[in-house]
Amino acid sequence: MAIKVLAVDDEPDVRRLIQIKLKKEGYDVIAAVDGQDGLEKALAEKPDIVLMDVMMPRMDGYTAVRKIKEEMDPAPLILMLTARGQEEDVVEGFSGGADDYIIKPFAPRELIARIRVALIKAGKPLDTEE
Repeated sequence: MAIKVLAVDDEPDVRRLIQIKLKKEGYDVIAAVDGQDGLEKALAEKPDIVLMDVMMPRMDGYTAVRKIKEEMDPAPLILMLTARGQEEDVVEGFSGGADDYIIKPFAPRELIARIRVALIKAGKPLDTEE
């Protein structure tokens, strides 16, 4: 069974890049356009991993992550994927439950490597093939 990834970002180009690169690696990718949409899709789709931007309309990524962690058991792995790279932003991301924090711009190969590491640390199988 493919690993399900929810990509939450208000930038269409970022969502498209993530979808193309992760699908090529065998992941099942769902996209959401903002934090509220991401929360709703996380609850409905039960992804294994959530890639969450921070600065978005309707609901910011930090709030969305806290709500996902509160409402889902078990909660998915959370990787913050954001342009906000100041120390206080990174600390807030980890304090809110993020498993990793990736600063934009990011290299797709690094993103894939970080997803794999998060899966290994969580003891989840790396099989992305159906």
